[in-house]
Amino acid sequence: MKPTFVAVLICVVFLLATPTVVVAASQTAQLDVQVLNMSGGGQAWLVEDHSLPLVTMKFAFAGGLVNDPEDKLGVAKLVSVLLDEGAGNMKSQDFQAQLSNHAIGLSFTPGRDAFHGALRTTSQHRALAFDLLKGAITAPRFDNDAISRMKNALTAELQNNLGDPAWLSARTFNGVVFEGHYYAHPGGGTVEGLAAVTRRDLQDFVASQFAQDLLRVVIVGDMTKAEAEAMMADVFGSLPAQGRLPEVKPAVLANPGKAVFLPLDTPQTYIAIAQPGVARTAPDWYAAQVMAFILGGGSFDARLMREVREKRGLTYGVYASLLAQQHGAVLQTTLSTANEKAAEAVSVIRDEFARMAAEGVSAEELADAKSYLIGSMPLELTTTGDIADALMSLQLFGLPPDELDRRAEYIRAVTAKDVQTIAQRLLDPAQTTTILVGQPEGIDVDILLDRAPGLGDK
Repeated sequence: MKPTFVAVLICVVFLLATPTVVVAASQTAQLDVQVLNMSGGGQAWLVEDHSLPLVTMKFAFAGGLVNDPEDKLGVAKLVSVLLDEGAGNMKSQDFQAQLSNHAIGLSFTPGRDAFHGALRTTSQHRALAFDLLKGAITAPRFDNDAISRMKNALTAELQNNLGDPAWLSARTFNGVVFEGHYYAHPGGGTVEGLAAVTRRDLQDFVASQFAQDLLRVVIVGDMTKAEAEAMMADVFGSLPAQGRLPEVKPAVLANPGKAVFLPLDTPQTYIAIAQPGVARTAPDWYAAQVMAFILGGGSFDARLMREVREKRGLTYGVYASLLAQQHGAVLQTTLSTANEKAAEAVSVIRDEFARMAAEGVSAEELADAKSYLIGSMPLELTTTGDIADALMSLQLFGLPPDELDRRAEYIRAVTAKDVQTIAQRLLDPAQTTTILVGQPEGIDVDILLDRAPGLGDK
């Protein structure tokens, strides 16, 4: 790192090295979000914060893993790890040196509903950071040596994951619950899929995915509206006006009412239970949030934690959460327990599901849940990254930016009847899919797997 750079940035380099860049407290109370419309149809939201010379930008192109070819699963993942491996006339080593020497954080992640990117930089090197980003998304090199190196790394990672019970549980959950939908595809691809990917496949993915009409951007930090608009035009203005996305049907959760077992030689059984969830844009989203928190929100007062851990000592932790996805919402409950305790743990969880559906929640539970959820909101928006992530989620679901300011109002309006109504709809045993990875004792299974689904033949 150059001496002049150290002298200027010694007080902020640590902040850039971590995602915890703290913003002014006044902005977390009520965000002033400025909307920037782009000529190609995309949209950007800007939250100005000049308290530190830092800028965080999150962006996403709608689509993501849906663009992975069925016979070449792993294209999106390979693109994500290759975009910073050189661009234009700049080879990988030089590109990486520019990022490192100027404390610029640039990363890409393929998601189920969008292909995500993140940029963190100081104001001093903002122009360079945006130039590097522009090169990465408009002129990625995809050099053969980098492709080979990343294929080997991702293949090794996949093979290593096959020995991780938690990873196998998540992979089996997705493969079984979303069977028949692209959500069932492994985000990291398969060994066969990665091996089959060509340079042309990577280029085709970028050409179809990186387009202005699919783009959403959030900028938080030391930029004015005029500066942000100029940057947007420069970085993203040369992208195609329209991208190509296949038509996607809603995911209907597969194998309802079934218990699915993947044998694994491990002292614990990893359990994941799936039930239909609630769409993020649905009117009863906040009622479902309150219900999920009371059921298994992670606190020791949550019903599942109290019944499964505190009273019976069956697990260290049990959690219920809503997975907000554009094409298929899920209520997911997860835990791990000793093999000989698996049947009891599942039975207790099912009893708690039934009790909440039949009896609803108490006035005290409801008040405590609302108080916690509302009280924790400011803590969710204390960093530039937090704010950018929250706003990006709203953009991708087509929600307005003032949704963040109105969440407390929506949660306060939730009644005990609302919670019971949503519990009766979601906590239906006939719709429950139970995934078990390990050697559980005393549980009748409906489907026995010989390997985690969706991973091909290797």
